Amino acid sequence: MGYKRGLRFGTLFTVVIVLAAIYYRNHENVLQKRLLTLLHGLEKLENKHVITRKPKVAIGYGVCTDVFIDARHLLKYSDEVGRPEHFDEINTELELLKSFAYYFRHGAAAERYMANRTLFDELVSKARSFSSSYSTIGGNAAVMAMRFAREGCDVTFAAKLTKSLHQMIPQVINVVGGEVKRDDIHLILEYKHGEVWGPYSSARANRYIIHNDMNNPLISSFNAFDKILRTYDPDLLVISGLQMMDNYPFQEGERKNLLLNVKKQMLERLSSTKIHFEMASFAEDKLLFELCDLVVPFADSLGMNEQEIANLYNTMYYGNISLVADSTPRVATVLDQMRTLFKLIRLRSKSITNARELTRIHVHTLAYQAIFTVKNSIWKNTMAAAAKASLTAHRHVCASSNVDVNKATLIMDDSFSTSIVDGTRISLNIDKPVSCWDEILKMEQEDIPIQVCVAPVLVCTEASQTAGGGDNISSAGLVLQI
Repeated sequence: MGYKRGLRFGTLFTVVIVLAAIYYRNHENVLQKRLLTLLHGLEKLENKHVITRKPKVAIGYGVCTDVFIDARHLLKYSDEVGRPEHFDEINTELELLKSFAYYFRHGAAAERYMANRTLFDELVSKARSFSSSYSTIGGNAAVMAMRFAREGCDVTFAAKLTKSLHQMIPQVINVVGGEVKRDDIHLILEYKHGEVWGPYSSARANRYIIHNDMNNPLISSFNAFDKILRTYDPDLLVISGLQMMDNYPFQEGERKNLLLNVKKQMLERLSSTKIHFEMASFAEDKLLFELCDLVVPFADSLGMNEQEIANLYNTMYYGNISLVADSTPRVATVLDQMRTLFKLIRLRSKSITNARELTRIHVHTLAYQAIFTVKNSIWKNTMAAAAKASLTAHRHVCASSNVDVNKATLIMDDSFSTSIVDGTRISLNIDKPVSCWDEILKMEQEDIPIQVCVAPVLVCTEASQTAGGGDNISSAGLVLQI
């Protein structure tokens, strides 16, 4: 009797397992079909606008060799690490471990200057000893230049580099700046979502970067670039890489003079040349304040990630630095930050001689792309740009020219609010995945009509690289708008 009862229970258990397998397989099929539909919607928008001419793009400043390594290979956790801490610059191995813990636990990207060259060279040498490590061309300007060239633009970019590194740059790109004997190196410590390091678990895939640059902080290619710009009339000038000045040991007043030169270079461009400033990870409040005075007011467009917009927002609204922020902020939160920043920058620019009027902001997050453009301004194809930026995010992180839905997931909600206060709820339409709408931003006596576009990202679940993601995404979005 017990045997028969056990047999019936075993049969019932088998049936339950089979039914559960069928359910989950059907659920997976439904999810895959949903992602495919969304992918086709994004690709349709991306392909709707094809570049029919070669836009001229000039990009400053700098280049480096990126050395990639799994952070866990290089950094070993021990009880000595203790409490995570932020350091403006890194001088010892313990400071590096504490600083890494500070950002790793939040899944936040960071880039820090290591003053100790001996320690830095030892770390680079150790990283290169692992068979899994690899090197690529790095630096904001270089990465953006290569993306613009890949998308069919006529590109000139400013950097000083060795002959060997110059030979790795695609020949279609015009590099100006001169030669150096040693390239700047950036050590990219990468980690994946959910990785564990000591008592901490990463909230998302990201990277921690350390450098000991000698050329990039001094924008040593500036004079050669400035000379070229006198005859090369670009459709777009991109200012990037200025975060390398963060906590660098400049002589008194040296950095401000360099930024005044950058301002002058921006001011000398024709009004027909669009100017974009690409933000990055800043930890020094004085530098960020200088950028808000000397660079931001003279740009038509700004690009940044979710950490960087929180930092710029806090700097301009509260007057302080935000070292880390929510790694997966809600759409409503970011849109409200974009509105406030837009108004603050436009208002401040009214009292600054020869300032440009900000007409575009692009925020790229892990889950979505958000782009503001002033209607009837110099920027076009905002919906398509958001779609292209979204697809580029997946392609870059997965290191593939195609989007594989088997390596993708959607972490953006099925609906989102347009604002934390009195926002409209918008549902995600997978057939038409980019949501766009018009708004009026009220500023003193002025009403500014803007278009807002939000595109979901097919998040890569098998990340190959995170460094350079923002540079590729921003460039891809700009290509369809210039």
